[in-house]
Amino acid sequence: MTGSTDNGLFTVRTLTTAGICAAAALALAGCGGGRKKEQAKLAPSQVTTIGVNSYLWRASLDSVSFMPLLQSDSAGGVIITDWYVNPKTPTERVKVSIAILDQDLRADALRVTAVREVQQGGGWVAAPVQAATVQKLEDIILTRARDLRRDSIGG
Repeated sequence: MTGSTDNGLFTVRTLTTAGICAAAALALAGCGGGRKKEQAKLAPSQVTTIGVNSYLWRASLDSVSFMPLLQSDSAGGVIITDWYVNPKTPTERVKVSIAILDQDLRADALRVTAVREVQQGGGWVAAPVQAATVQKLEDIILTRARDLRRDSIGG
């Protein structure tokens, strides 16, 4: 008889094959079945392709939508408007920059700056911006971002 022994014991080849099959079966058993792994739950603001808080980003764009945009970078969280002239005050213009600094919806994740110019002698001259103007725009953006978040989670 080829490949077997007279005393009924397994050959080295048969034992090796059985060992490999057992190891493969154990490895495959670990791949499937069993409990499902819990997936980490991300906040809706983090399920996005932009690099900053999506609620702050959308709220910022909504809040300055009446102004022409010069630059917007969602990965860096920067929005820069071009000069805006209010039709009621044609001798004054404003430019706004918004920086979103974090992925969390927090007040300190938002920085707004504004530049104001007035027309004098046929040219534009820098003028101070009222402190309340920047604060009011930040409040508008934050309120809008909170509303967007509340609407998205159904509460």
